[in-house]
Amino acid sequence: MQSPDTVRLSLCSRFGGCASKVGAPDLARVLAGVRFPTDPRLLVGLTTSDDAGVYQLTRDLAIVQTVDFFTPIVDDPFDFGRIAATNALSDVYAMGGTPITALNIAAFPIDTLDGEILGRILEGGVAVAVAAGVVILGGHTVKDEEPKYGMAVTGTIHPGKIVTNAGARTGDHLLLTKPIGAGILTTARRRDGIPESDLAPAIAEMTRLNAAARDTMLAHNAHAATDITGFGLLGHAAEMARASRVGVEIESASVPLFPRVLELIDLDFVPAGTEGNLVFHGEFTSYADHVTGAIRVALSDAMTSGGLLIAAEPHEIRKMYLELAPTHACAVIGRITEDGDGTISVL
Repeated sequence: MQSPDTVRLSLCSRFGGCASKVGAPDLARVLAGVRFPTDPRLLVGLTTSDDAGVYQLTRDLAIVQTVDFFTPIVDDPFDFGRIAATNALSDVYAMGGTPITALNIAAFPIDTLDGEILGRILEGGVAVAVAAGVVILGGHTVKDEEPKYGMAVTGTIHPGKIVTNAGARTGDHLLLTKPIGAGILTTARRRDGIPESDLAPAIAEMTRLNAAARDTMLAHNAHAATDITGFGLLGHAAEMARASRVGVEIESASVPLFPRVLELIDLDFVPAGTEGNLVFHGEFTSYADHVTGAIRVALSDAMTSGGLLIAAEPHEIRKMYLELAPTHACAVIGRITEDGDGTISVL
């Protein structure tokens, strides 16, 4: 049995983090054959590929619900727990909601890995829940050959204050609140291409709650928002564009990247999830001639616990940027266009 001192958790699974998600094209094919019931109290459901569902309880109260879990993206069990919990809570923040309770979801090879590792994963989740003011009610654990962890989260929101990915308007600007490229860095670490210390910036961001970004977008009239995870910046921007029936222009030079990302892409440290994204994104994305292959890969990187992508009027986006910039590696990265209905232009 492997102990906490000898195991490299990220090597215990084939895919890591949100790169383990079923790809968007495959998921769409599966869901196309399923008929889900409707309800007039369901305010946000599956139709817009939003971050979480919203169900109205009273005139002034609705619940926001989401679930997210995945395989280890880092070696330290405590950090893995923190990242997975932060990622799960992010879906509620992206809707403008306040997470209040969570249930742990875990799968673990208890016969081959020391149970202390699972304990440390759960402790990481607790640390994030405490910081977010979330109560963990319990959970469910099953045996599995690959470890997995995440949370089912319930939050609250006023029915009139929901921020979906379907409200972007022509002329809006786009603010991204965290850098991208974490999937590249974690893959490089998994393949011994970088030392553990080079992951520190990505871990710091993947464990940063999106609560402050949520507060800022609500204070400045966000029209639409989504968080950036496994489908990459381009994939989630396209979901916003399709739901809002608009197009998106992204200024590639303005997109914040983690250190060394382009260098590591050139060295072929690219996760399979990112490669799949890149192919799929080519169906609805056009690139200016100066946009290099490495930048195209970065924009499709399968992120885990990424930042919020927020659409609002330009003067409101400027206010958001000025409030967040002292503490967040945020940037204004593009705009919403009239043409497109889901297409993206990378400039």
